[in-house]
Parts: sequence; C-alpha cells; structure tokens
Amino acid sequence: MHNLVKPFAALHPTVDHASAVVAPPYDVVSTAEARALVEHRPHSFLHISRPEIDLAEGIDPHDEQVYALARESLDRLTGLGILVRDAAPSYYVYRMRMGQHQQTGIAVTASIEAYEQNRVRKHELTRPDKETDRVRNMESLNAQTGPVLSAYRADPELDRLLAAATQSGEPIIDVTGPHDVVHTLWRIDDAASVAAVTAAFERIGAIYIADGHHRSAAAARVAAERRRSGTASDNADYFLTIVFPDDQMRILDYNRVISDLNGLTAAELVDQLAATFDVSESATPVKPKRPATFGMYVDGRWFELQLDPALLPASDPVASLDVSLLQATVISPLLGVEDPRTDARIDFVGGVRGLDELARRVDALGTGVAFSFFPTSMAQLMAVADANQLMPPKSTWFEPKLADGLLTHVLD
Repeated sequence: MHNLVKPFAALHPTVDHASAVVAPPYDVVSTAEARALVEHRPHSFLHISRPEIDLAEGIDPHDEQVYALARESLDRLTGLGILVRDAAPSYYVYRMRMGQHQQTGIAVTASIEAYEQNRVRKHELTRPDKETDRVRNMESLNAQTGPVLSAYRADPELDRLLAAATQSGEPIIDVTGPHDVVHTLWRIDDAASVAAVTAAFERIGAIYIADGHHRSAAAARVAAERRRSGTASDNADYFLTIVFPDDQMRILDYNRVISDLNGLTAAELVDQLAATFDVSESATPVKPKRPATFGMYVDGRWFELQLDPALLPASDPVASLDVSLLQATVISPLLGVEDPRTDARIDFVGGVRGLDELARRVDALGTGVAFSFFPTSMAQLMAVADANQLMPPKSTWFEPKLADGLLTHVLD
C-alpha cells in the first residue's frame, strides 16, 4: 500500500521571477478577467492555466488548440529559465498571509490509491465536463498545475516540523499574489525531515479535500487511464495538494441571492417565515454570529432570522448544516428553488465580497431576496466527509486562496 503522501520534485518559478508568474486559481477568474490580468504580464501563469486568452476572442476554451497552447506556454517559461525543476523530491512548507490571518501548511503529493480508499476524503460532487477539462489540461502538460487545497487534523508533531523548516533557511519563494495574499515557501529536502513528515501523515491517517475536487478527480482519471494504457508512472499515481492544519483554515460565509420571490410579496414572505423563525427587522446589515441564524435582505430592508430550535436535526451532519436548514425551510418550500445546482434563479456570493454586495444585487434586480449565513466550520466539513456524505453546493468559501504557478507537479 502506498504512503498517504510523498515528496515531489516541483517545477516552480525562481525567486526573481515569482512575482511575474504568480496568478489566481484558474477557476476563480473568467476569460475576460484573465485577459485583463495578463496585460503587460507575458510570464503570468494564466497563459498556461487559461491559454484561451492568447487566442481569438470567442474561441471555445475546450478547443484542442487551447490545450496545445498551454503546453507551448509551459515550455516557453521553462525554456527561458523562469520556471525551474528541483533536482530531488522535496516537501514544501507553504504559508499564506492575508491581513492579520496566517496559515502554515505543506505541499505534498497525495496517493491516488489513498484517494480511492477514502484516506483522502471528499465532500463534494463533481461535474464530468469540468473533470474532463482538467484531464485534458493535465495530459497536454504532462503535469498538474493547480494544487488541491486540503486539511489535516492539527497535529503538534507535524506542526513542529513545519515551524522548524520555516526557521532553518531562506524561503525559495516569497511573493505577494492576488488580493495582497503573501505566499512564502520553504523546501524540506533532508532525508530525516522528509521521513518524519511522511511518518506524521501515516499516523494522522487521512486528509480532507477542502477545495479542488475536480482537480483530484481528474488526477485519478489520468492515473487510471495510464495504468490501462501501460504508460503509468509513480508520479502520475499522486496528485498535488497543499495541506493545512484544520485549526488554521478560514472558511467564510457563502451567501445566496434568489432573483424573485416565487410570486410572494415581501410582506407575505416575512409573514410565512414567522412560522419557523423568530423574525426581527434590523437597521444594519445582518452578519450572523451563531449557527441557525440568518440575515435576509428584501424590499430594501434587513431582517434577522433565528430558526426554531425544535427544528434542528439531532445528529445528521448534512441536514444540520445551515445551508441545508435554509434550503429545507425557505429556499425550497417558499421560494421554489428545488435544486440549487441547476436552478438559474439562485446565485451564490462569497463572503469576501461583503454584505453590501448582497443588497446591491437585489437592488439591481428590483426584486428577489438575499440571505447571509454563519460560516460552515471545518469540524462540520470533516464530519460530513467522515460519514462519506456530500455537502450541499456552495457550502464553503475558503479564504485566502492558493496561487497558481508557484508549484507544479510533473507526471513523468
């Protein structure tokens, strides 16, 4: 049986070029936004992760020439010496700092075998089309470029190893990325420390995918296809993930906007909510301070909604999530949104955008309603994954985000 994690020889920018390369994750920017971000930035990793930006506007981002151009851009940056490959496998301590928040984890490659055995635990459904896009991207590059964000149950010994690595030498990368997040990386390559990290993860036993289910699922598909075709390699049996202790992860609220009131007036909606909630109007935007409490913006007014405690599920890890509670009591029965995965009437707004964004969207529509949430906790996410269940869509918004381009896992 494979170890849960192993070191890898990363492809990464040199210290001098990191600021020219660093980019937001490919899936948090549109093609238009990516085009704007690369203006005067010829070495941005977006040329690899969103290669359609270098082709004619309107091109299908899944066209074969898009994937071929990604490989050309990767080869160009390596040929210029902007991206370099480490000579030997290493682990990489990875610290992110955003304002006053700081979290320190480690970049590893996680075993596909462990993923298939649920030692890498999942909580989200994936879409086949998005998986296939990542499969084609990985095959064209012979590399995985976007790291999966994961968590481990905080472990004092592993945390001590990471802290020691940050104090033992100069970082290999220290760069300010999108949204002023500072990304700092240190290499762990001495045999004793590498063995200690590997052993620590074996003792911990499992890691939890936080963000990046499509990337990990695509990596599993690539590994399976290479085994079938006889082109398997040890590197392809692992996928790139950056793993942080669960007590340092930060989840923000993931809020909802529904574009109409399903035939109700605002007054009728408030009246019907009174059957299951303690409803009170608020003079200021409502940022919930505890679970089972929600903010609601409708008809130019904010309300606080506190769910009747008698309606709280006792032990179901999914049904007890705030996003599930509001879906079951309001969004489905009153507003008629049965499937939030497919209904175009519902939109999702990350908490990083603030409560004013919710009011702005409803005001711009001239109708509809917005709901603000208390954030899902890491304990809740891990409980769902441990139960081998699935979170509702858009349950978590992790902040800060990992950067693309700083670490790439080559599959040779």
